[in-house]
Amino acid sequence: MSKKIMILGASILQLPAIEKAKEMGLDVIVVDMNPEAIGFKVPGIKKEIISTIDIPAIIEAAKRHQIDGIMTLATDMPMRSVAAVAREMNLVGIDEDTALKATNKAEMRKALQLGGVPIPKFFKVSNENEYKEAVKQFTVPFIVKPADSSGSRGIFEVVDITNQELVKKAYEYCKPYSKVGDVVVEEYMLGPEVSVETLAVDGVCHVIQITDKLTTGAPHYVEMGHSQPTRHNKEIADKISEVAKAANKAIGIKNGPSHTEIIITSEGPKIVELGARLGGDNITTHLVPLSTGVNMVECCIEIALGEKPDIEKKWNHGSAIRYFQQHAGIVGSIKGLEDAKKIEGIKQISIVHGVGEEVTEITSSGSRMGFVIAQDKNAASAIAKCEKAMAEIDINIR
Repeated sequence: MSKKIMILGASILQLPAIEKAKEMGLDVIVVDMNPEAIGFKVPGIKKEIISTIDIPAIIEAAKRHQIDGIMTLATDMPMRSVAAVAREMNLVGIDEDTALKATNKAEMRKALQLGGVPIPKFFKVSNENEYKEAVKQFTVPFIVKPADSSGSRGIFEVVDITNQELVKKAYEYCKPYSKVGDVVVEEYMLGPEVSVETLAVDGVCHVIQITDKLTTGAPHYVEMGHSQPTRHNKEIADKISEVAKAANKAIGIKNGPSHTEIIITSEGPKIVELGARLGGDNITTHLVPLSTGVNMVECCIEIALGEKPDIEKKWNHGSAIRYFQQHAGIVGSIKGLEDAKKIEGIKQISIVHGVGEEVTEITSSGSRMGFVIAQDKNAASAIAKCEKAMAEIDINIR
């Protein structure tokens, strides 16, 4: 009899997990509040139209289906549901304390600080008066972010700390994105950004890959590209791995994935934040398998089912993703896609917002209109392939 896996989320982000679980011959139960979600269109799955954060309803469905494992992919808030079901049904997964620390940036910062993990100076504020007091403590640019949002939503950098209008605007922009109402104000960290893709098995954290990042910069820091493996030297890469492992320990991840974002400052690597799940933006679903041969999605499914995953690297190639530049308007035409797809090393070109659709400035991950993925002998040549393909594509936004 096939094992049963419950996957929280049926959006494009969770689709690789749903498809992989079906490919593995598992019974797949998929949970999402949107009955039209793309993951529900995969043949042979069982649908549960429930919000991924409705813990009582998810526990009830999990018991009814008598599942053997539960997971999500690339989103933070369902982690609390995963933890609750794992506890209730004695399944492999993070506990509820870890889920809170991994989804609330203020609690995360406290746990990392307690664990001696390098982090920026920070304050948790619950109202505008506390915010005004916190910003007085900064003599350098600072970042304002919601305590419990994801996908770069609600992030604002205050570069000129003497500009009171900008300081006020940052809070007003950020506050609505926080479900709990708390906001984190933290020191701006200067330096290149990386993420660390890890898998913990029986309490041991294994670094699978380190990803170099490219963002829009101030004020919103939306990611516009990733490449693997990191082009930082071995000494820095080793320090990055060390900090990521320490962060996983401080948060309490014993089994399952994590995606840890780090800035390499002049004082060394410091944690931006950590998610107790696979990285989004095609990092773990596409780039890691292309650069290492390790299928992290399959590994996560196996860990959730209490099985031992194959985490050994099969090769050492380069992989990269680049997102299209855009401005606000209506997409009038997209030309050159077929020619771009013919370039050697191009693995995927996806248009998320196509002809006739309205696009905005890039203020969050969800606003980006599309991307190109490439594989080559190293990271630099994979990036070059992405850029060559994008040069072939003519996007008209009017």
